[in-house]
Amino acid sequence: MDPRIARTQASLQHALLELAQERPFTDITVGDIAERAGVNRSSFYQHYADKETLLADALDAIVEEVGMHVETPMNDVRTPAPAFVGFLEHVAAHADVYRWALGGHGSAVVADRLRARIESLARHHIDAAGEAAPFTDVPAEIYAAAIAGSGLGAMRAWLEREPLAPPKVAAVWIWRMLIGTVPLPATQD
Repeated sequence: MDPRIARTQASLQHALLELAQERPFTDITVGDIAERAGVNRSSFYQHYADKETLLADALDAIVEEVGMHVETPMNDVRTPAPAFVGFLEHVAAHADVYRWALGGHGSAVVADRLRARIESLARHHIDAAGEAAPFTDVPAEIYAAAIAGSGLGAMRAWLEREPLAPPKVAAVWIWRMLIGTVPLPATQD
């Protein structure tokens, strides 16, 4: 990708996340984003069709930054992966945006991308578990979709709690709920 394009997109993403810290996502206009990013509206539309797609890209970039990749190995599946805790720290820092995006009238684009990422992570670990995975009689894609749906539901419930529990606490809650569907490694005696 051309470095100028990457810089402009990063600037727009950063501007949107900054603005979302100041006011509700629904109150932010494309003009506000462009002004904060130091570009004109036509530059915005050269890169993004709408602010929801920009938000989805900005959140994808954060997920990549904290290291939530399919390839990330889990040293001990009994404790939340550091990347997962880092991701929830990001979610907490932008709780209002995520509440809106994952809420009933939120962003299908953001929710679908996040669900797809969680599903991909789950599928990777289900495939790696092979015959040790529970529910081997259920197709892996169904199993992974169930984990992704549960993960998103748990994240949304955490975001709706007042006061918002710290990310490290929420990570343990969500991880413990999800871990019931992942095989634990055999212990060495």
